[in-house]
Amino acid sequence: MNIILFGPPGAGKGTQAKYLVKKLNGYQISTGDILRNEIEKDTDIGKKIINNMNDGKFVSDEIVNNLLKNHVFDSNKKEKLIFDGYPRSLNQAKNLDLLLNASNQKIDHIFFLDVNKETIVERIKKRKILEKRSDDDLDTILKRYDTYIETTRPVLDYYSKNPNFHAIDGTMEIDEITSKIEAFLNV
Repeated sequence: MNIILFGPPGAGKGTQAKYLVKKLNGYQISTGDILRNEIEKDTDIGKKIINNMNDGKFVSDEIVNNLLKNHVFDSNKKEKLIFDGYPRSLNQAKNLDLLLNASNQKIDHIFFLDVNKETIVERIKKRKILEKRSDDDLDTILKRYDTYIETTRPVLDYYSKNPNFHAIDGTMEIDEITSKIEAFLNV
């Protein structure tokens, strides 16, 4: 089963993805983790990524799409992909459709974690203390949130027409969100 989790930075996508990986024996495809890995390896791509993130911008679709391709075509991960934070743009959504079609796969469920800006700010403050993530500077997060809203609206429109699209109130407690997702998955 392939699943997309999307929503603004701090919506809880990663938390739900980690749970689903265990529950479904799947593979979390977190663009954030993939990008941070490139930064840690100090690659040329990693340097471009850090510049974009520090400016509160998204990394280019070309970079993200190329990094993602290897995961989609990995035969061990087939039909076990849990996309966390991808796609973020209409171009990425269409690219994912192409990659999945080329690898003879599909998306079974799309979960949109709908969270307002105030809740995001509170969560990011807590996450910064607990996880010490360098990309959790509040000003940067607010820029990323605004960019997310602007860039992702077409993705929301694109997916919301699908019968396997589920909008979930992301301001609920973690366990409540998990229960809602489980109900849609029948697990």
